[in-house]
Amino acid sequence: MARVSVAIAAAVALLATSSVGRESRDDWRPTLDRVARAVVVLRVSVPRAFDTQTPAFETATGFVVDAKRGLILTNRHVVHPGPAVAEAVFLNHEEVVVEPIYRDPVHDFGFYRYDPRDVHFMEPESLTLAPENARVGMEIRVVGNDAGEKLSILAGTLARLDRAAPRYSADGYNDFNTFYYQAASATSGGSSGSPVVDISGRAVALNAGGSVRASSSYYLPLDAAVRALALLQKNEEVPRGTLQTVFQHHPYDELRRLGLRPESEAVARKRFPDGTGMLIVHQVVPGGPADAELEVGDVILRVDGRMVTSFLPVESWLDAHVGESVRVEVERGGEPVIVEMTVQDLRAITPSSYLEVGGAVLHPLSYQQARNHSVPVAGLFLADSGYSFSRANVPRGVVVTAVGGRRVSDLADLEARLTEVPAGSRIPIRYFKLRIPKTEEVAVISVDRRWFSMARCERDDLTGRWSCTPSPPSPPPDPPRKISTTFSQNGEKAARKLAPSLVMVDYDIPYRLDGIHDGNYRGTGLVVDAERGLVVVDRETVPVAMGDVRITFAASVEVPGHVVYLHPTHNFAVVSYDPALLGDTPVRSARFHSGSVEPGDSVWLVGRTSADTIVVRKTEVARLEAPMLPLTNPPRFREANLELIALADSMATVGGVLADRRGRVYALWASFARQAPRGPTAFFAGISADHLLQVINPLREGRPVGWRVLGVELAPLTLANARNRGLPDAAALRLEQRDGSRRSVFSVVRRTAGSAAADLLREGDLLVTIDGEPAIDLAQIERAAQAEMVRVGIVRGAEEFDFEIKTLPLDGRGTTRCVIWAGAVLQAPHLAASAQRNVDPKGVYVAWFHYGSPANRFGLRGTRRIVAVDGLPTPDLDAFLAAVKDRPDHGSVRLRTIYLDGKTEVITLKLDLQFWPTIELRADAGAWVRIPH
Repeated sequence: MARVSVAIAAAVALLATSSVGRESRDDWRPTLDRVARAVVVLRVSVPRAFDTQTPAFETATGFVVDAKRGLILTNRHVVHPGPAVAEAVFLNHEEVVVEPIYRDPVHDFGFYRYDPRDVHFMEPESLTLAPENARVGMEIRVVGNDAGEKLSILAGTLARLDRAAPRYSADGYNDFNTFYYQAASATSGGSSGSPVVDISGRAVALNAGGSVRASSSYYLPLDAAVRALALLQKNEEVPRGTLQTVFQHHPYDELRRLGLRPESEAVARKRFPDGTGMLIVHQVVPGGPADAELEVGDVILRVDGRMVTSFLPVESWLDAHVGESVRVEVERGGEPVIVEMTVQDLRAITPSSYLEVGGAVLHPLSYQQARNHSVPVAGLFLADSGYSFSRANVPRGVVVTAVGGRRVSDLADLEARLTEVPAGSRIPIRYFKLRIPKTEEVAVISVDRRWFSMARCERDDLTGRWSCTPSPPSPPPDPPRKISTTFSQNGEKAARKLAPSLVMVDYDIPYRLDGIHDGNYRGTGLVVDAERGLVVVDRETVPVAMGDVRITFAASVEVPGHVVYLHPTHNFAVVSYDPALLGDTPVRSARFHSGSVEPGDSVWLVGRTSADTIVVRKTEVARLEAPMLPLTNPPRFREANLELIALADSMATVGGVLADRRGRVYALWASFARQAPRGPTAFFAGISADHLLQVINPLREGRPVGWRVLGVELAPLTLANARNRGLPDAAALRLEQRDGSRRSVFSVVRRTAGSAAADLLREGDLLVTIDGEPAIDLAQIERAAQAEMVRVGIVRGAEEFDFEIKTLPLDGRGTTRCVIWAGAVLQAPHLAASAQRNVDPKGVYVAWFHYGSPANRFGLRGTRRIVAVDGLPTPDLDAFLAAVKDRPDHGSVRLRTIYLDGKTEVITLKLDLQFWPTIELRADAGAWVRIPH
C-alpha cells in the first residue's frame, strides 16, 4: 500500500501548478486519496468495425461504482457498441479482464464488469453517483488518465449545467436529448470516462469530451447512469424507449418567435420558476413513431398530461412506457396540437449482431446513423468494406439494400442470399450513400470464401461477449462461361495491330505482403502467347504472388487469371488465363522487334487508359538510363540495375508498349513504384524486350525460368568521379576504349544480405571487370551473373582486387506463404528487405498488422523480425508456429524482435484467439489455400 500512497501523493502534487491555493489542495487531499483507488485505466482493443467505430486500440478511464459486483462506469464510446476486448488497470498496477455489459443506445455512458476476485492486492473504492449535487460555481476535480498519463488530476469549476450536447462528427457517434455540463478543465485524450467529483468524493458527472479550440471540457450528467446502474445491480435489463425524435432546449425569447403563446409561457414559468426555456422538436427520423405526427419546430408542452420543459422527464417517461401509447401536447405555430404515438423499444433499433464476409462487416443500420443522416432505420450498414467490397470500390458507410436483384432487409436475408451464391462468383448489389440517400448505386462484388471466413456474430449482454457461428458453406463454383468478342480496328496502324494483344489487368490483394502499399491495382498487360494464355505486365500492377487476377479483353470480356512468374529483380510479371474461355476471340500474340532503340529513334506509344480505351501517340526516345530510385519505406519491390527507356513526350495511360508503326514491340511501357516524401508514387518508362524474352521464351517452351544475381545494387559514376575515388588510369583507359560514349564505371551502393557478394564486396567498390572483360553495361553484368560463379574485378580505395563470387539463385514464385497471427501478417523476410536494408533472411518478418488486434495493442509493428518466442529461436515460420501452437486464449508470449536498423527489443503480447485466430495461407500447386490452426 505504500507505493499506492506515493502515487496518489504525486498525482495530487500536479495541482501545484493550478490557480487553486495550498489550503484548498490540502482540503482535497483525503478526497483524492479515496477517489484515486476507484479510478482505473482502461485499455481497449476494438477488433471489428461496427456502427460508428473503426478498429483501433485506445486507452481511456473508468471508475468503480460497485466494487462488490465489479462494475465500472465509463463512456459509451469507450465501451463501444460493437466488439471490444479490454483490461482495467488499478492504481497499484493490477490488471484485470473486463467485459462490456451495457452501452446506452443514446447517451455517452456504459459499464464494464470485472471479477472482484481477480483483484488481490488492494480494495478498490466505490464512488457514489450524485448528479443532484451539481451546481454552477461548484469546484470539481477530474481524476483520470489524461493525455495517456497513469493518473492525472485536473481542477475546474462548473460553469454551465445546460449546455447542448456536443456534436463530434457528422458520421460518428453523437449524444443528444440531454444537457451537458461545462467547465474549463482542459481534459484531453485518455481522460474519457473520468469521474467529475465534488469535494466529498461523490461523482457528479462523467467526463466525455472537450473543445480542441478552447480549454472547455464537457461532462455528461449522471441521472440516466444512476437508473441503469440500479437495474444492472439487480441483473435486470435496462428498458429504453424512443419516439425517434431529437429535441432541443430553446430559451423563451426564441420560443416566442416560434409561436409559443403567452399564456403557455406563463404556465411554464410558474410551474418551473428556475427554468429558462422549453423543448422543441428539432428532428423527426423518417419511418419512426413520430413521423407524420410531430413536426420540426413544435414546442413540447405536456407528455401524458405532465408539463415538461427539460429532457430528463421526457426520457424517463418514455423509458417507463416502452410499447405503450403516449399522448404529447405541442404548440405548432401558436396552435395547440395533440398527438398520440407508440413508444418504440430503443434497443430494437440498436444493432447487436453482424455478418462478416470477405473481410467486410455488415449489420443493421443503427438509430445513431439514421439520425445523423435523417433516413429510416432500415437496411444493412457496411461498417467495413473489407476485401470483397473494396474490390468493387464500395466505401465504408453505405447502406446495402439488395443483393443479386433481391431486396435484403436483415442479416438473415443477407446471409441466406450470399450462401446461395457459388464461392468466387460475382454478384451485383444495390446500395446508397448516407449523404445521398435518395440515389442508389450498383456495384459487382466477389463472394469470397477463400481468403476470409464467413460468420454471423451475436452479442450476449449478460456476459458482454460475442459468439460467432460459421455460415453454411457455399455451393461449388460454376464452370466458367465461354464468351467471344472482337477488337477495334480504328486508329493508327500500330494501334490496330496491337489491339488484339493489349489487355487490362486488375489485381486485388487480400493481405499486404512484401511491404506493398495498396490492395487494388490496375494496369495494361501484353499477350505474349495467345495459345498458352501468357500475359506480361508490370510489377506495379502485380506486385506479389497472393491475389486475384482479372484480365479484360477489348473492354468486353473478363476472365480469371493467376500469377505465373514474378521477376525477382525487374519490374515485370507474367500472368496467365485459359484461352478456351475466350471462344472465337481473335487474341494475338505480340510480335517483338529484333532491334533495339537509341535516343532520337521514333517509336509509337500504344497503351490503355484507366477507362480501358486504347490510345496511341508517335514520339521519340529521349534517353536510356538506369535511375537510382529512393529506398522505399517499408521495403518493397523497387527497380534496380536496369537501363530504362524514357520518352520525349508521353500521354496518360495505365501502361502499354513502345512499338514501330507495324506494331512490333520494342519495350513494355511500365509503371515503376517510387518513394516520395508524402508516400508512394509512380512513373512510367520502357523495359526493353530483351529483358522480357529472357523469361517469356522459357515459359513458352515449358521450361523453368532460372535467374541468378550478383547480389549488389550498382550506380554509375563518371570516370572523373571514379578517378577521385582511386580508379587507376589504366583501368579508366580500358573502360574508355570499350565504351567511349558512356565514360562511366559502376559503384556498389548496396549489398543483398545472404549473398556471397555481401561477404566479399563493400559499399563504394568500383566494379571494373566482369569475367575478365571491362564492366561497361548493366545487361552485360546481368548476363555474366547467370553463371553459378563469376569473376569480378574491383577497385577499393587505391587497390585492385579480384574475387570469384558465387551468384545468388532466385525464383519467380514470390512469397508463397504467410501466417496471420495475433492480427499480424507474418512471412519469411522478402528479397526487397534483404537487398535494400540488409535484413538477414532468417526469422519471421512482420509484413503488416490489423488495427484493433493484439499486434496493434502491443506494438508488433510491420518491418520487425521475430527471432525468438519465449526464448525459443524462430528462424522460420515452421519454428514460429511450433513455438506458439499451444498458447491459450488470453495467454501471453514474449517476443524477441529486431528492427530494420538492427536494434533488438523484447515485447510481450497477449493473445485474442476469438477475434484473431491463427490462419495460414499457402500456395499449394499454384492455388492458394487457407488453413486454420
